[in-house]
Amino acid sequence: RLAASARHKVSGTSATISGSGLDWHDMASLLRPDGLGRYSFVGDNDIRFNPQGRQYDTVIMMDCSQCPIHPKLQAAFHETVAKDARLLREKGMRPMLFMSWAYQDKPEMSAALAHQYTQAANTNDLSVIPAGLAFARVFANDKDINLYESDKRHPSLAGTYLAACTAFAALYRESPEGLAYTAGLPKDVAARLQAAAWLSVQEYFAP
Repeated sequence: RLAASARHKVSGTSATISGSGLDWHDMASLLRPDGLGRYSFVGDNDIRFNPQGRQYDTVIMMDCSQCPIHPKLQAAFHETVAKDARLLREKGMRPMLFMSWAYQDKPEMSAALAHQYTQAANTNDLSVIPAGLAFARVFANDKDINLYESDKRHPSLAGTYLAACTAFAALYRESPEGLAYTAGLPKDVAARLQAAAWLSVQEYFAP
């Protein structure tokens, strides 16, 4: 809906295993013929079969919150990114990484996560959505905006909106500032999150 408010047409599919790591996802199986997108649920919950499945131009990958920085899981993160990036390129799709954020009570995770995602991106020639850095910026500068649910891990509505704005900015290399869609947040809060997302993306990709 954020992209639509900028007149970009976008559709996607989420393939998510609850409580999992990136290495749990079998990318080859997801991309098999008649795999993802073979059918869609439309009005009144009817099923529409898509002749050739849904075609994707970009695949965004994200690991579990701790996996890229956990001493026992870090290697699996880098191995899986490399393997899946090769596979996606063979299929003509652009692989990207979504940099996750620190836990609310462990802000030191931000720098470590940013380092690992950036290292994986540089090694495999990938682009990154630096959502974690946007979270760190707002957490440091806008204390009145709560980005987290009560578990201090999952994003609140404001956190989800910030992540969406950062994804928009990284995908399109356009500023989300001034976009009409606010996800129901107060306009001034949405505007501050839009600005933080754009600044974070600009700084991350600066030469």
